[in-house]
Amino acid sequence: MQRKSFSVTIPLIKELCKIFKATLLLGLLLTACALTSTEHQETTSVPSDTAMPPTPVLAMALPTSTVTLVSPTATPGPTATVMSSATAIPSPIPSFTPDPYAPFTIDALSSRVYGGGELQIVETQERTEQFARYLITYPSDGLTIIGFMNVPHEGSKFPVVIMLHGYVPPSEYETLAYTQRYADALAEAGYFVIHPNMRNFPPSDEGPDDFRSGLAVDVLNLIAIIREQSQDPEGPLRRADTEDINLWGHSMGGGVALRVAVVNNAPYIKTAVLYGAMSGDERLNYGRILEWSEGERGEFELAAPSEAMQAISPIDHLDRLNAAISIHHGDADQTVPPQWSDDLCRRLERAGHDVQCAMYQGAPHTFNGVWDDVFMERVGRFIDRY
Repeated sequence: MQRKSFSVTIPLIKELCKIFKATLLLGLLLTACALTSTEHQETTSVPSDTAMPPTPVLAMALPTSTVTLVSPTATPGPTATVMSSATAIPSPIPSFTPDPYAPFTIDALSSRVYGGGELQIVETQERTEQFARYLITYPSDGLTIIGFMNVPHEGSKFPVVIMLHGYVPPSEYETLAYTQRYADALAEAGYFVIHPNMRNFPPSDEGPDDFRSGLAVDVLNLIAIIREQSQDPEGPLRRADTEDINLWGHSMGGGVALRVAVVNNAPYIKTAVLYGAMSGDERLNYGRILEWSEGERGEFELAAPSEAMQAISPIDHLDRLNAAISIHHGDADQTVPPQWSDDLCRRLERAGHDVQCAMYQGAPHTFNGVWDDVFMERVGRFIDRY
């Protein structure tokens, strides 16, 4: 189809200028007016099949940056605001830096959801006259956690003990380590014992663990899985008494046990045994960890503001505790100061909390011989009370 054209002449533009300059018409038309002051006389041709807007009628006088246009045949639409690039001021985009310490607080750990997935038996490791030992695995926040489980032969429901190991260099860690003797003694006494190798201790997966909160999450997920899966009449946890769950932790594991008991203060968490345990004060812990690691670990934790450290440290949340606490420490411990256990004991006694405190004269960080015998006898009697 042949295109037609029409011309916009200079006299017409000048006439339009006279009309619209007084009423502050669009900046585009004013620009066209300015062009007429030049010496050049030009004619602009526009194809007739190109859409052209109807001649606008000014509804009201506005600043040049805001113009309301009304079509002669259409219902007026919303006001369009136009700002030229010369006067535009970009709105600042608010920046938000999340608190790096917020995920590790007691409140944050208490408010999240745990569980999901299943505990599975990988293989049978040993059968004794009193119990069977199984190699197990379970998921924790996307990680695979390995461990072992001792299940007594006789009986239908057994109180559960979750046993938490202390720190061993990961390159030297083995699933059946020094804690095996304690797990075996409890199984022989009729307890359903689950011993996880927490994250970062092979063959479990590696994962984040600032403030050792990752280790606590592994235990909290395990507790939730035990309670969920025990309902399966054919599952490996069917004989676990999920209304009677107890924590047992040595050294690092003792610190994890205290955090777990503070976070999960449900009535089914009956007791927590703290054996040569780390402090509930994370500033004390990471001062010592920084020293042990020769400056390689602990800088992030020790940089926490005092209010963040207080929100994270279990020692400042002992009012949340529901479980009875049993504290055991050797007064010759050269690894974890026995004063830390003594301080926790005094705090709990002053608060009227149910607590047992025992200091072992001449005993090192990890007991042996007669100290072991006395320790486990006391632990058995304490848990039996509940």
